[in-house]
Amino acid sequence: MLVVRTAEPSDLRPSSDLTARARIRDAAIECFAEQGFGASFRTIAQRAGVSPGLITHHFASKELLRAECDTEVLRRYRTIKTDSVDAPSAHLLGNLATPGVAAPILVYLIRAIQAGGAPARHFLEQLMDDARTVMARGVASGLVRPSRDEEARLRYLTYQSMGALLVQFLTAPDQSPEAFVASMRTAGRDTILPTLELFTEGVLADRQLLDDYVQYMWQPPDASSDATSGATPDATSDAVQVTDADLDADRPARSATA
Repeated sequence: MLVVRTAEPSDLRPSSDLTARARIRDAAIECFAEQGFGASFRTIAQRAGVSPGLITHHFASKELLRAECDTEVLRRYRTIKTDSVDAPSAHLLGNLATPGVAAPILVYLIRAIQAGGAPARHFLEQLMDDARTVMARGVASGLVRPSRDEEARLRYLTYQSMGALLVQFLTAPDQSPEAFVASMRTAGRDTILPTLELFTEGVLADRQLLDDYVQYMWQPPDASSDATSGATPDATSDAVQVTDADLDADRPARSATA
């Protein structure tokens, strides 16, 4: 349940108003999104309208430049998706209005996750934090059913969404960020129906596999810590305990011939 909007950030200034360091950073974000993190200082310098030596002056290494770009991309991502929590969508690209401002940010995120390592983990954690807010509001409003393990479901949906984007990106590696986002919007129309079917109706015809797993294999998220500490559930706790009855209360009854 990741949502990206492309409303232009209010603090986005013309490049002529930026310092040389900021112009270099912004040019690097665009070049990294277009060419990957192997983009050279010379290429970035040409985009920024500065000399390669000035990049070295401000950023002693590409690693330091990349780190500053990562920070800025996350800042812009938070700005771009600010209003998404009030319009939750099951489809990652469902709320993309235009590919302009957000395209390099989205593709940069994809490339960062593809590259792996600590930056990828950091980006995924941020995506999960933002999706957590959307999911919590969905559950509170009754739009989304609660889960026995909200964190596990959230992690699965985040990885599933980003994995789908990675597949699409890797099969069209030569597209510009703008062309990629535009093509994803077009291709996304074919996934809306199966996405809504899966999220609304599920896939399995009965719940036997789920019931068996929950009964014989699954442990609640806090079960291992309770077992280690010897603690017992607090009967007076105000925490909400999700039961099978809670989860199935609004499940449509299946006909006898189903």
